This record gives sequence, structure tokens and C-alpha cells, in this order.
Amino acid sequence: MTPSSHYFHSHRLKLHYWDFGGAGNPPLILVHGTQDHARNWDDFARAFVATHHVLALDLRGHGDSAWVPGAMYGFPEFTLDLAAFGHVVKERPLTFVGHSLGGVVVMHYAGAFPENVAKIVNIEGWGPPPAPKPRTYQERLRTWVEKSLTSEHRQQRKYSSFEDAVARMKEANPHLTDDMARHLTCYGTDRASDGSLIWKFDPFLRNFPPLGIPPEYAKELFGHITCPVLFLRGGESWAADLTESGQMAMVPDSRMVTIPGAGHWVHHDQFEAVIRETKAFLGEF
Repeated sequence: MTPSSHYFHSHRLKLHYWDFGGAGNPPLILVHGTQDHARNWDDFARAFVATHHVLALDLRGHGDSAWVPGAMYGFPEFTLDLAAFGHVVKERPLTFVGHSLGGVVVMHYAGAFPENVAKIVNIEGWGPPPAPKPRTYQERLRTWVEKSLTSEHRQQRKYSSFEDAVARMKEANPHLTDDMARHLTCYGTDRASDGSLIWKFDPFLRNFPPLGIPPEYAKELFGHITCPVLFLRGGESWAADLTESGQMAMVPDSRMVTIPGAGHWVHHDQFEAVIRETKAFLGEF
């Protein structure tokens, strides 16, 4: 199964998505994480295309979507893109699976437009554990400005061979199989003018905006989510454990499943377990 490539526009940006097929079935939208791309969902999409119209979005600054010159990559902008993509899909309600950044963006969309969302599977989509001491806005702003200025002069890392880029992919996630690492690298790189390989994502994505979402705003926004939410967490992940932080209580209808033997990329590390939990949640067993 080879997905078809399509584009749409949001916020004067040309953004990209893949259609895996299943038109006429209920829509299932897959949203990747930071510095990733939509083709990381290939195996996942194949497991659902018989029962859903499966579409995977390249977020702005990622994959084959446009980079954003002179602006930040913030949750409001990503949420806007998801809303624009919803107009492309047209069918309602929408079911989402989001990983990491994608999971957070999906939660924002569901809080702002609860009437449009049927169910959410959120894989590691909340962020790192809370810092021991909250950083001040002055510190956040200063750090963002300094990193942005530095990024202006930083050269993208280049790889002389495909195998070198694959090795870096496996270094980032040691749980990956060789085949998956090669697949992710294949769709996650471009050729530079000197023939070397560079990652497709915008390097400015490494510098997170200075303003996050204050806890009181998060509680209010996520309290508006009316659909069921399944949180999936890797048992070996560095990300926040929502059952200990109290963040999960912000979402009225939610539950957590921790999957052993998985890190942050749970859907790669324990693929069968994620498919099983997702299908059960969507009512397919």
C-alpha cells in the first residue's frame, strides 16, 4: 500500500499530508511528534485502513510541509493548521492518534473544538516532567532569544551517506529495528546541494517558544474535551507520568495504559501492543 501525496494551505503556508486510503470510512487522522514526519505512521495506517479513512499530516516545519520564516512554532499555530486540515477532510466527527507534540496539538484542537472530535489516542503527548523549580518568563524569553540568534548561524548537520543518517536515527531511539530506522530516514531526509543528506525538519524547531501553556489555562482548555481519551505511555520513557503529576485529571473522560518495554516512541517500540490497545479503545475488538 502506497499512500497518495497531497497539499493544502493554512496561515499562508503550503502544508502536506498523506492519504493512506479507506475513503468512505470514518476519518482517522495521525499526527506525528517533533522533528518527525507523517510517514512514521505507515505500519500503523495499514492496520486501520480497512475500517477508517486514514490520513497523516506533516506539521508545519516538518516532512514535506513548509517551514515558517520569522515566526515561532507554537501550539496555537499548530492547532490552526489542524483546524484547516479538518476543513479539507470535511467528515465529522474526527478520530485522532497523536504522538508527542502531535498528541499535545490534538488535545488543543479537541479543547477548542470539542464538537468535532470523537476519540483521541494520545501517545506520550504531554511533554517532559515538570521542572523542579518553574523558570521565570525573563529566563524563558532570554533563552529563546539567545538560541534563536545562535540558530541563525548554525549549519544543518550533514551526513555523507545514508547509513550515517540511519545510525543517527538509531542513536536517537535505540529501540528501532534496522528496517524502521531506514524507513524513517528515507522519508525524513533531503539531499543538500553538495550531495550530502540533511534532515527535512526546520532546525528552528529545536528552540521551543518562551511561552508555554500555564497550568490554569491547560486545566480550563482540556476540561472542555468531551470525547474519550486514551493515554499511552512507554514504561521506559523519559516523558511525564500523568498519573503522578495530576495532569491527567484535567481531562474529564480519560484513562492511561503504560506499555512495558517501550520508550518515548511507543508505536515503534511495541507496535503490536499499541495496535491492540488502540483497536480496543476504538471498539474494534
